[in-house]
Amino acid sequence: MVTRKNPIFDTATTLGKILGFLGVSAICGVLVAGLLVPAAAVSGSAASGSIEFFDTLPAELKVDPPSQSTKILAADGSLIANLYEENRTKVSLDQISPFMKEAVIAVEDSRFYDHGGVDTTGILRALVSTARGNKQGASTITQQYVNNVLNANLAAEGNEDQIKLNGVNKGVGDKLREMKLAIALEKEFTKEQILEGYLNIVFFNRDAYGIEAASKLFFSTTAKDLTLPQAALLAGLVNSPSAFDPISNPENSKQRRDLVLGLMLSQHKITQAEHDAAVATPVEPKVTPARQGCAYASTAPYFCDYVLHLLLNNPAYGADAQERINNVFRGGLTITTTLDPNAQNVAQAESDAAAGANPDKWGSAIVSVQPNTGKIINMAQNTSFLPADGKFDSQVNFNVDKLDKDGNDLNGMGGFQPGSTMKPFTFAEWLNEGKSMNTNINAAVRKYPQNFPWKNTCPDPTVGWYDARIPGSFDLQNSDEGYYRSMTVLYGLMNSINTATFASAAQVDLCGIQKIVDAVGIHGGLPTAEDPNPQVKMTTLGNLIGSTQTAPLTMASAFATFANDGKYCEPIAITSVTDQTGAQLPAQSSNCKDAVKPEVARGVAYAMQEVLNAGSGSLIVPRLSTKTNFPVAAKTGTNDTNGSTWVVGYTTGLATAAWFGDPLGDQLRPGRNLTVNGKFYQAIDGYMIAGPMFSKYMAQVAPAYGTTPFTAPPTNMVNGTPAKTTPTSPATTAPAPQPSSQPSTDPAPGNSDKKG
Repeated sequence: MVTRKNPIFDTATTLGKILGFLGVSAICGVLVAGLLVPAAAVSGSAASGSIEFFDTLPAELKVDPPSQSTKILAADGSLIANLYEENRTKVSLDQISPFMKEAVIAVEDSRFYDHGGVDTTGILRALVSTARGNKQGASTITQQYVNNVLNANLAAEGNEDQIKLNGVNKGVGDKLREMKLAIALEKEFTKEQILEGYLNIVFFNRDAYGIEAASKLFFSTTAKDLTLPQAALLAGLVNSPSAFDPISNPENSKQRRDLVLGLMLSQHKITQAEHDAAVATPVEPKVTPARQGCAYASTAPYFCDYVLHLLLNNPAYGADAQERINNVFRGGLTITTTLDPNAQNVAQAESDAAAGANPDKWGSAIVSVQPNTGKIINMAQNTSFLPADGKFDSQVNFNVDKLDKDGNDLNGMGGFQPGSTMKPFTFAEWLNEGKSMNTNINAAVRKYPQNFPWKNTCPDPTVGWYDARIPGSFDLQNSDEGYYRSMTVLYGLMNSINTATFASAAQVDLCGIQKIVDAVGIHGGLPTAEDPNPQVKMTTLGNLIGSTQTAPLTMASAFATFANDGKYCEPIAITSVTDQTGAQLPAQSSNCKDAVKPEVARGVAYAMQEVLNAGSGSLIVPRLSTKTNFPVAAKTGTNDTNGSTWVVGYTTGLATAAWFGDPLGDQLRPGRNLTVNGKFYQAIDGYMIAGPMFSKYMAQVAPAYGTTPFTAPPTNMVNGTPAKTTPTSPATTAPAPQPSSQPSTDPAPGNSDKKG
């Protein structure tokens, strides 16, 4: 059976509306009385009951600072990127245009300075209007502020599903709570504090929370510099940001703006002349898009992404992932980093130029650290963070490990085979054991059989062999036949001779090489089941010539140890973090330790200067050497497939790794007979493309960080004049393949090219 409505109380009838209005008015009067006066002053059981109900409602509002944008800054204070869940920049009331303050009061709460948080006159006016069929709100600015604070607190706690919106999911109880909190708020804060809080928290657009962000988004200006028509438009926008959006709905926006201007005129906040001039002004937004995140970084998006991952991985910023996300994206942090914008710009330009238009998607990367601090100065690669026509896009960072030491994601590629850039560590152990770099060794030896008597005091066994007599293996290879002969250890390193490195390793403790490699921070960039940053085992013979993937940042930091007289400094990217109150939060600081004897570091620097003077690096154009410019030490490197080529080197003030190759996987390319940036190559070696990247970058950037001469090593370490050397021409034949010494355990082949 259908229930019939009582015609007297049917709100669809005129009589019903009147009775409904009177009933609601009576209830509202009692409830407001309960809010405004003590219970003893109100007679009647109904009133007393209402007041008791109000006494159970909370009277305190937790007014946390609203969500604000986090800024990532370069070392010089310039902006790299904004991070936010809500794009907001807090400003004080004196930094907001008087027009804006008057406009929002005129349209949202004309009695703002007359009520105590709840406007009873406004409530009754709204009730009359609603009874007549015209819905009208009655929330004061204070009530709106309360509602925004409650919702902001819910959002910060991750409880967005509990957010209450006017006219959508807000019940009578919610409204009463809001009213009581508004009255309590007025007792605690001044009108100016409430207005400031409201203008900083209110929603204008999905990309603009608060008046400062809205001013920039819609008019490319600041809240302080808003004109009268701009302020009136933004004040009108608060009521319905979508309906009155000046970008998508300019006509609606103008009508709403002009209504606000009319209210300002009738309330004597502006003159007739000001009103008329403002009304005559067309609605012409000057939009500055709000671009959030490292993808829209002004410079160094991959460095920015690295910094972001460091923050989100750090328990100091929250007990769990969600708390860290809230703190970083809502906390209004100011994060000052180590990035040098000038160095970054140069590195980016050189990295981009290496492969040019790059239809074949070759990769290049340059990263630098300051030897005595570990500060990362730049981090560049030749890809676009976002997809773009004609660009090689990738969000993966070529310069860093895949995971951090605790197994957290770094969004890194995980490194590349370093090839001959690993050879200086065998050379360093040679010097560490007191041997002279001008000692002659037999680089003619090519067979290192299974029973070769390697010295190894580490618990890990020696793994691998080079012996063509064993099926599936090969003799050790150099690229040119003329280098299977006797030579000094120095000459062998200068010219990147594989057989010389092995002849040296055969006379030292492999465990000593391991200790040096570990001390200078070298580790694998790809995780294993046991270790996110696995040890590069130098007791596995293939690693003597660079078989295990390492990241450019790892290599730059390792070589920086030699520049820093043997002290290794962990790479750092964040020097300062402050919250929106200015309080300091945990950041990174230099963490340096003794890793290599100072005299050994000086001996390595001596030798690697000779790499550029007369060895494999002398073919780099333009050249950087002690003969032609400031002192630079460096080593070239190339893996077997030519899919990974390097130059890693340093001055006394800056260490840099330059890498060029195939980030998509060596198996995808033959590594021979290829064209890069319009130039044909039979094969790519370290000096050819990575070399010019390195030299051009260092020529422009290194002088700012110090290029004083390296300290000379002890005389007995050099033991006389280095062997006479003559730069050789580039190899014209493909490097021979590296033997797969022990397929089940030996890593992929390393470098087999004399030029490195």
